[in-house]
This record gives sequence, structure tokens and C-alpha cells, in this order.
Amino acid sequence: MAQFQNDDLEHMIDDYYDIDDFEDDPFGEIQQQRNRGDSDVEDDINMNKSKTDTSALEARNGKDIQGIPWERLNFTRDKYRENRLKQYKNYENLSRCTGELDKECKQVDRGSTFYDFQFNTRLVKSTIVHFQLRNLLWATSKHDVYLMQNFSIMHWSSLLRRGKEVLNVAGPIAPTLKRHASLGQSLSRVQISTMAVKDNLMVAGGFHGELVCKRLNRPGVEFCTKITNDDTAITNAVDIYRSSNCVTRVMTANNDAQVRVFDAETFAMLNHFSFSWSVNNTSVSPDGKLLAVLGDCTDCLIADVQSGKMISNLKGHLDYSFASAWHPDGRVLATGNQDKTCRLWDVRNLSQSLDVFKGRMGAIRAIKFTTDGRFMAMAEPADFVHIYDTQSGYNKCQEIDLFGEIAGISFSPDTEALFVGVADRTYGSLMEYNRRRCNYYLDSII
Repeated sequence: MAQFQNDDLEHMIDDYYDIDDFEDDPFGEIQQQRNRGDSDVEDDINMNKSKTDTSALEARNGKDIQGIPWERLNFTRDKYRENRLKQYKNYENLSRCTGELDKECKQVDRGSTFYDFQFNTRLVKSTIVHFQLRNLLWATSKHDVYLMQNFSIMHWSSLLRRGKEVLNVAGPIAPTLKRHASLGQSLSRVQISTMAVKDNLMVAGGFHGELVCKRLNRPGVEFCTKITNDDTAITNAVDIYRSSNCVTRVMTANNDAQVRVFDAETFAMLNHFSFSWSVNNTSVSPDGKLLAVLGDCTDCLIADVQSGKMISNLKGHLDYSFASAWHPDGRVLATGNQDKTCRLWDVRNLSQSLDVFKGRMGAIRAIKFTTDGRFMAMAEPADFVHIYDTQSGYNKCQEIDLFGEIAGISFSPDTEALFVGVADRTYGSLMEYNRRRCNYYLDSII
């Protein structure tokens, strides 16, 4: 993945996309704020809830879901979208011809609605450390969401409409349990590049190869360490998964071309696998037996979780990959790439991909399935989240159209909610969508 000096945590993304960020566009209100030198913190203090939040009722009555005052601007939303599509430049590591790729991409019906807009709040807002890494938001229930905001991991309650800091990594961090002293080490000012939350465990990776682990029901940090001495070996991805014998494990993927496996109780490193390129993402199959490995290579690998031995080489992508997800049935793997596509692979026949889906503007940087396997969501770097209905053979799709960099997407475990983290200095927010349900009770009467 791309290397850079991360001297400006909050605003670094401006330097890596050759397009004006949303807040840099000629919005009179926004530009006036920038000229006055207003800070994000001051904005947060001065914004009251009525200004920052948008409810489903307000959206139905005509309010923009992100609170953007289009009526006060010199152009319409449609005109801005048109210009954005023309001007946005997707980041690529490899030059390529996309003509043949376009022919591969599946044509789908994008007019469906599976999840309805429910709420948007700017009281919590996502921030991004590295522009290629977007796993910075996780939902543990339809009411509980965790997201990275500057040097804090925040918890948002969609029930109480209230945010709370869960972990602050700006200062010194030390493990709270003495039994981890021989394994861990104190850290300071960790810039969180990726995170995962599952089974009451929160795991975060750092820009300089750090690993931080916290139990949600306990104070402090249970374990933290620097898993590599290579300062450029950013922790690109972390994963919490169940092994084939139902034991919880933590997996990390780093720029030093290493994948490491840790025990989730003792945090001892159990295994590590080496590859010939930087590893940007890993995901373990639901049965805990197969490992998908993606990175600075056009190919994606399927390996054995226990040995790290390669089982299959997936060919088709044209650039580097940064996202993957397994369907809950364990038969289908989805991979996201900087060639703007998501590919589906059937583990029973990995010689070629099942389907290819293309984004509107940029790389596919996040992919998630619902736990019931009914829907798959893929997110571009900015502006678009696509939700596919797997029961229709991925032929029906909902397109969520917003403005701003996307820091992460997450379905709630019960599939009832979808959350989208938007990273933008002015309109950064957390968006909530609720699953559309048929009224079975009325249907039964009829």
C-alpha cells in the first residue's frame, strides 16, 4: 500500500485525492467558516442537536439527509453530483486498460430499496488515518456503534442518540493486566488505522504497527504492543474470528508482508505467515478453515488458516485489493479492488470469478454481508454504498448516494440496521439506515 509521512492525522486525506474534498467546494457557508479559521472542536461545541441531526421524518419533509443547505447554494444537488462524477479521480497503484473489464461487469437493477434512511448525526464523526483503509466503524447491535474519531474510539447509542468516548489513545497506554506484561508494551499517541469489534472485544491497529485490545465491559486496555519494529509496517487490517475448534483468535495484516495470529485470551502470538507483498486485508471463512489474503498484488490468495499454505490463486483483479468478506454459508468470497470492482468467488470452483460488480467513482474499500446472507454491501472511497440482494442472484441493488469520504460500513448483527461513517470536516457524520420490512401482520389479514 502507499507509504507517506502521517504528520496531519485529521486532514491527511486532502493530500491523497486529486479532487477537492467536499468541504473545499465553493459552498459559501463552508468557505466562510474556513476563512474564519473555525476548528472541528469549535463546530462540535457550537452545533446544537437540531442543526446537526436529521431524522427520517425531516428527510421525508424535504431536508437533506446530511443537512447540506442546497437551497442556499448556487447550484443544485444534482448539478454537484454531476460535477463530482466527472472530477473525482480514483487512486490507482497500477496503470491498466479497463475496456475489457467494463464488459465483465454485471448489469443490475439499481432501483431497489432494502434499507430506509433513519437518522444522521454530526455529533460523532469519523476520521481516517490512511486513505486506503476504511474499516473504522463497527456495529455490535442495532443500537450500538463504535467508530474512530481522531485519537478516540467513540460509542454511539442510536437509542439514546448520545455519543461517549470508549478509548483515548492520544496519551500513554499500558496493559491493565499484569499477566500480559511479558507480551505487551506501553504505547503512546497511537494513530488508529483499522479496527474490529466482536464478542465484547475491541481490537485496533496502529499506523506504526501497533495492536491495542480492549474488553468493552472492562476499564482500560487489556493488551497493547507494537507487533513489528518496522516503522513503515502499518497495521492494515485486524480481524476477530472463531477458529475451526471454536476458539476466538485475533489476526493482523501488516505492510511488512506478515500475517500474525494471536490468542484472544492470553494475546500470545500463535502463528505468523510471510508473503511476498504487503498484506492489506485478511478474512477467515465462517468454518475457520480458509483464509483470504489480499494486498499489493493483482492476485488474491486462499490459504489454509492453520499452516498459511496457499490453496488457490484468484486471478482477475487489475490493481491492489483492500477489502474482502465471506458469505455466511462459507461458499462465496467477495473481494474489493482499486480497479473499482468487487468480485465474487465460489470456493468450489476458483478458476474464475462468479460475478463482477463495478462502483460509480472509485475503489471498493469495504465489503460486508448481513449475518443471514441476504444482503451484501460494498462501499467506495466516497459518496456511494451499494447494497445487493443475494436472493435475486445479486441482480437487484440499492444505491445509497451521499457526499463525503466513507470511513466504514457495518450491518448490525440482527441485520436490522446499516451504519455508514462519513469523514468530512464539515459534514462528517454517522448515518443510520433501517431494514425495510413487509407488514406481515396486515398481509396475513388480507
